[in-house]
Amino acid sequence: MLSKASDTMDQAAQKIERQAPCAAETHRPYLKDLGTRVRNARARRGMTRKILARDSGVSERYLAQLEAGRGNISIALLRQVANAMGLPLTGLVREGPDQPVEMTLLMQRLERLKPGELSEAAHLLNRHFGRDLKAGRGTRIALVGLRGGGKTSLGRGLAERMTLPFIEMNTEIERDTGISLTEIFSLSGQTAYRRYERRALERVIAANADMVIATGGSLVSEAATFELLLDACYTVWIRAKPEDHMNRVMAQGDMRPMAGNAEAMADLRRILVERDQLYGKADAVLDTSGKSFEESLADLRKIALDARRGAASAAC
Repeated sequence: MLSKASDTMDQAAQKIERQAPCAAETHRPYLKDLGTRVRNARARRGMTRKILARDSGVSERYLAQLEAGRGNISIALLRQVANAMGLPLTGLVREGPDQPVEMTLLMQRLERLKPGELSEAAHLLNRHFGRDLKAGRGTRIALVGLRGGGKTSLGRGLAERMTLPFIEMNTEIERDTGISLTEIFSLSGQTAYRRYERRALERVIAANADMVIATGGSLVSEAATFELLLDACYTVWIRAKPEDHMNRVMAQGDMRPMAGNAEAMADLRRILVERDQLYGKADAVLDTSGKSFEESLADLRKIALDARRGAASAAC
């Protein structure tokens, strides 16, 4: 019975692959890496292909195709294979070369920590291996936060007060691509936008030791790009109440947040909740709700001056 079920799943997977040969060819390098990773993991555990087939419910024939890079396996079947080897699915589907053993052991240890312990671990890593105020972090001020918080107006005001270049990332992306953000999303999708965003940020950081940057609200959701920003810049979360975010965007004449969306405020609150921990990784927080523009700007200038003094002290 198990063999028949496995054969049926194999046949279904092969049918899908035949129906989309171009897509399969596009993913061939990844499938080859995936097959190698499965084969290596099986070898490390001393499992024969026959034993893995028995424990996973995936036929030995299809496992052979998978390990050879010729099997476009479904995520459900791959999960069965991972479970049979006692591996997390993420360990198989990740892209790039296999991570060092030390990284695997470290990740397993971190996964066992409680939230408070994770924060402490992150602090220790930053203190010993990275984010101090050297290498320009204190002189590059980056503002993060949801749209409507005041990043652009406060960033431009801070740059003028401190005689620094002001850079708005969305403008830089449009300059690099030659088209608007709307066209980027319409023609190429979010994946392309994230790629352009990363390239623009790398270029801006390389070209400016002193500057003020206003980032896109969703930059923090792209882990690698956000990590680059945190490593190279002193980041400030420009925070506000959900109602203030919404009202400020609408006051600028942009009615898109409300257009055709009766639950816009609920969606906005949900985004803030989901990004709260990400924005919270910033070096400083500036809450602009209940403050005038001048009050917020004065607070931001103090934060920036403190960061620069810290950078100067660290360099001595």
